[in-house]
Amino acid sequence: VPWLKKHLSTKKSLDQIVGALTNIGLEVEDVIKPDANLKLFKVVKIIKTEKHPNADKLKICDVDVNGKLEKVVCGASNARDGLLTVYAPPGAVIPKNGMKLVVAQIRGVESKGMLCSESELGVSEISDGIIEIKNKKVGENFFKNSDDVIDISITPNRSDCLGIKGIARDLSAYGLGKLIEEKKIKLKEQSKKKIKVVIKKNSGCNTFGSLYIEGIKNCESPKWLKKDLKALGLKPISAVVDITNYIMFDLNRPMHAYDSEKINGNIIIRQSKNGESFEALDEKKYNIPSNACLITDEKKILGLGGIIGGQSSAINFDTKNIVLEAAAFDPVKIAKVSKQLGIITDAKFRFERGVDPNSIESGLKLAAKLIQEICGGKISKINIIGDQKFIKRKVKFDINNFKKLIGFSVSSKDCQKILGTLGFKIKVKKQVLDIDVPSWRPDVNQEADIIEEILRIKGLDKVSSISPLSNQNKPALSYHQKLFHLVQRSFASRGFFETISWSFTNSKFNQYYTDQSIKITNPISSDLDVLRSSNFVNLILQAKSNLDRSNLNLQMFEVGPVFKADLTQETIASGILVGKKISSTWIDSDQDFNVIDAKEDLYFILSDLGLSLDNLVIEKSDKSYYHPGQSGNIFLGNKKGPKVGSFGTIHPLILKKMDIQKSNIIGLEIYLDNFIEPKKPSRISKKQLKKYDFQTVERDFSFILDKNVRAGDLVSLIKKTNEIIKSVNVFDVYEGENIEKDKKSLAIKVQFEPTDKTLNDKEIDELSDKIILAAKSLGGSLRSQ
Repeated sequence: VPWLKKHLSTKKSLDQIVGALTNIGLEVEDVIKPDANLKLFKVVKIIKTEKHPNADKLKICDVDVNGKLEKVVCGASNARDGLLTVYAPPGAVIPKNGMKLVVAQIRGVESKGMLCSESELGVSEISDGIIEIKNKKVGENFFKNSDDVIDISITPNRSDCLGIKGIARDLSAYGLGKLIEEKKIKLKEQSKKKIKVVIKKNSGCNTFGSLYIEGIKNCESPKWLKKDLKALGLKPISAVVDITNYIMFDLNRPMHAYDSEKINGNIIIRQSKNGESFEALDEKKYNIPSNACLITDEKKILGLGGIIGGQSSAINFDTKNIVLEAAAFDPVKIAKVSKQLGIITDAKFRFERGVDPNSIESGLKLAAKLIQEICGGKISKINIIGDQKFIKRKVKFDINNFKKLIGFSVSSKDCQKILGTLGFKIKVKKQVLDIDVPSWRPDVNQEADIIEEILRIKGLDKVSSISPLSNQNKPALSYHQKLFHLVQRSFASRGFFETISWSFTNSKFNQYYTDQSIKITNPISSDLDVLRSSNFVNLILQAKSNLDRSNLNLQMFEVGPVFKADLTQETIASGILVGKKISSTWIDSDQDFNVIDAKEDLYFILSDLGLSLDNLVIEKSDKSYYHPGQSGNIFLGNKKGPKVGSFGTIHPLILKKMDIQKSNIIGLEIYLDNFIEPKKPSRISKKQLKKYDFQTVERDFSFILDKNVRAGDLVSLIKKTNEIIKSVNVFDVYEGENIEKDKKSLAIKVQFEPTDKTLNDKEIDELSDKIILAAKSLGGSLRSQ
């Protein structure tokens, strides 16, 4: 919070700041108050030390803790009588490692608490002995005025708020205080030294700013800088490195510092080559992909641009001369390369979201000023090369559109005040504002974005609640969307299990369903390298996986897009039947699924979708992936009407090539895009179930017919012989021994459902005679005759 107040002049409380952040869309995840733990660390005096009886290097210290003596076992060589130091009691958490202290037995002696070193307290890296204190009183808190920390979740579009100044700017616009204007920094050019920088084409770096500082004395950072960085969870390293980190979190300007003595010749920014590698600052070696942006010299790699620096030019306490870098990198390249290498850094996090390209010079100036103040040195002239022109974005905003979109009015004066405080430049033309978008706001591109800015500062609570309309005349789903969901339910009602697979598939198998596959340029897998030309490709692959695991009887379906060679697509519902179906009686053995079963399922589903079965026509299938003698296409009205479905046995050669040998597979397809929406919306309804009290009767017939006679024609003819015929189903087709070559045997089951009385034998025989006559009209005869 004190860091925030370096940019925002405000007297508001912590709770008010937290509330304001939430109101303007900056989500507060946590408020961390470190005081409770840090207040436990007290200044104490060692009254007496004596040697530990069971350990040569340990001492037992009698410690004055604000008037109370405690015994503490200590291994520090500088522990001595009269020394003022820092004591952490049982229950305290050590800042360096998060260890919680307890009363412990150390070599047989009880120790209550711990005497701390500077390293353990997190005030420096010095760990040789316990801290020695002067000019403090026994009982005082060692840590004073520890800062409250607000943890904010920044959404990807608000990269400007990854810097504390950006958050202060938003709070200022909300009215929580006044944004403190930055003082202009004027650097005195004292050094003529510089390193030449060259940016190669396609490097991924648009602009590169640099500055040379010679004769520095790198040291530990001052307390204020350490304090600010520690509040963010960062570990202080050295003044130069800490300053670059400070500016990154302060202004959202990532920077990097190079030891110039370790640079050979010019700095070259280029795209990486195959086979390159380097050791990064995290002490890991990375094999660099070919599309990375590299910062190099004439001999070696200095760093991965915008992601992480290298060990070859790292800063240390012996560094005398440095080169500061502030640059603009390609966000897409940063994101891709960091993901490929698995590197996550604060710089990468910012560059891939967007960093203000106009902050290069200001970042270099502030860094140089702080380094000179803390480490000394002579500063060179700033050198910026590359594309330094920021393309200004302009947006026109009609104030009247605010009410149209949000529901309440806002004055032109309020709009100008809010936008002006946020850094937008405005020209007023009556009710229209011509707005220049600031360079640090890559997320603002259109009028709706301007309205959003005004709304979140004005207050989302100002938007009135409106009850939803009671009557929704417009249907929520379109006709074809309803068909999509209805066909899913209908398949499921027939015992099918739904599968959902990729729209991609294996070109090796897809070629069985098309002459030309659509290849994917960058497939996620070598087995998913083309767009599927049929749902059967993935369905049959899934069936094979089940068959290989002894799951032999399957009914599966999928509804989704298939893709044609002309780059069009259509939605098809496809199902497959595999293995055996359960017999209708206990005495019969289970039978293999056949093409008749697929046709029956298809007719049932088409009826569910609102089509009249009497208006469907079956023709020979033109699909090469079906068995030519066991397949058909279904048209609406006549063979010139829309094709609404197809069914058939999957061609045995395809199954053989897919190593499916012990099972046949039957398929059915419904072409949902060919369904025509009725001109007048109508509800799909089924006939009311009629229940009669009279016994139904079933009779089986087997007819000898010419091979060219279609089973569907015979079924339709039999249905017309009498209105009490409830159903006619084909249950067997036979060609072979005892049947003439140009003939076939067709077995059908006919169910009679009388409505007014129970049928006697004579009446059943009369109905049977009519059925036989119907078959004779097609040239057929009873097989028994």
